[in-house]
Amino acid sequence: MQAEPPAIVVATIGSLSQLLEKQIFKPDSLRVLVVDEVDFLFKSSKQVSSLRKLLTSYSSCNNRQTVFASASILQHRRFIHDCIQQKWTKGDVVHVHVNRIMPMPACLYHRFVICGRKAKHQVLLSLLQSDLPESGIIFVGEQSEKSKKSGQASSTTVLIDFLRASYEGPLDILLLEEDMNFNSRAASLTDVRKGDGYLLVSTDIVARGIDLPETTHIYNFDLPKTAIDYLHRAGRTGRKPFSDKKYYVTNIILSEERFVLQRFENELMFHCEELIMETQG
Repeated sequence: MQAEPPAIVVATIGSLSQLLEKQIFKPDSLRVLVVDEVDFLFKSSKQVSSLRKLLTSYSSCNNRQTVFASASILQHRRFIHDCIQQKWTKGDVVHVHVNRIMPMPACLYHRFVICGRKAKHQVLLSLLQSDLPESGIIFVGEQSEKSKKSGQASSTTVLIDFLRASYEGPLDILLLEEDMNFNSRAASLTDVRKGDGYLLVSTDIVARGIDLPETTHIYNFDLPKTAIDYLHRAGRTGRKPFSDKKYYVTNIILSEERFVLQRFENELMFHCEELIMETQG
């Protein structure tokens, strides 16, 4: 007996393209196409190629409604113009822009601590002890290819080992990063969503598309590369609707990184307050 076709398909661009290529999923049945985090897809030439095929070769914009969504589409008018020119969408585009003046939610309180490189782990531990987060995400920079080839332990591994040895609080310490296989990632997300408090150590893989409303604190152990990345990291907290809580985004930085954080403040129009701690050094 043939199964009924699904009403909703949730997939990556690459997976959806494969389904269409193999004719497992018929393009003529596509009525609404929602492409989330569309600006992120344009960072990868492979993703862009798959996206173009999906939008023009496998289906026509005349036969479907197309929705492009992101918290950080730059140059909106140019993007809309390109969408129409490339026939990714119909000509009668509706542009919905939420909170165009202030990109950063007002419920977020931004802080920074300046310390020496060797003191960063201890500063983070002190922050966790004083903040008492209900749940938190600690963002760490990705390991460079050079570091991987030399056999050095990743920053996430070093930090996880430190926290498991030193943190005495009630929160579960979990890891989520790009190099983990699918089963390991799924297990980490299952643990996060159990309902108990968590401290999730992660790279930017968690910065987009994952909704963890219990997160009250974000710690940037390493600063992100761009203001857009900062916006998405910060957006992992303050996600409970109708809550009047304050949520915290704390940056642990070196003195020479202060100008980078100031650039983010100017671009995203938020204020970051310095926090002085006894353990800085």
